[in-house]
Amino acid sequence: MRAGFYQFKPLFGKVDRNLQKVISVLRDVDADLIVLPELAFTGYTFLNRREVMQHAEDPARSTTVDSLAALCREKNFYLVTGFAEKSKDKCFNSSLLIGPGGLMHLYRKLHLFNTEKNCFDEGDIELQVNSIGDVRIGMMICFDWVFAEVSRSLALQGADIICHPSNLVLSYCQQSMLTRSLENRVFSITANRTGLEKRPQGELKFTGRSQIVAPDGDLLFRAASQRETLHIMEIDPRRAHDKSITALNDVLGDRRPEFYSILTQREEV
Repeated sequence: MRAGFYQFKPLFGKVDRNLQKVISVLRDVDADLIVLPELAFTGYTFLNRREVMQHAEDPARSTTVDSLAALCREKNFYLVTGFAEKSKDKCFNSSLLIGPGGLMHLYRKLHLFNTEKNCFDEGDIELQVNSIGDVRIGMMICFDWVFAEVSRSLALQGADIICHPSNLVLSYCQQSMLTRSLENRVFSITANRTGLEKRPQGELKFTGRSQIVAPDGDLLFRAASQRETLHIMEIDPRRAHDKSITALNDVLGDRRPEFYSILTQREEV
């Protein structure tokens, strides 16, 4: 499978311009799966919910989704992209899996970061793995990396590749995703954005360094921090089927879930 990411700097509020940039760059790409950043078409630093609603779209009636689906049909590949989703009176920081047949699955970010809590509703769709051919794809978004339960849940559902649209500003994630891949024996593709976003409430600089990690925790490729980068490489998703970390240890088979019940209990505040 030829898989990778496109790291770039979306312009805040310029949905059509960002869309045309993505389509222009990807139109000549030979790939099976490409991951784009979180909120790839709207930008990130919203002032409030009202501003999100002005830019968000219903995926079922979205010219952005229609255009991406047409690109997938033309190129016969699959895209995972961040997306500002409008659903009636709610708005979600979402990720879409789009293929030649159109929108396949939608995931809403479970763990909102910092001021995202003032702008978006909490995700309400359970983690799910979807098949593209023989390959099983899971999605998480940016700050979900902090919660090991997310990647583990996807691995337990059989994910071969975890696609991770991101707008990272902290310095820890990229290295932590090596551990997420290793502890679950899965590939991970983190697609981050670059650049500085200047808004009335201040400035935010994104860390770039998008990457592809193998099931043994090996860093296969990492982009520079502030350089637009399209990187596609050959990977073998079947490597994620081997969950052995030693001859006698299986990272999923050796679990003792009967002793982990605390993980499903919400801490009293």
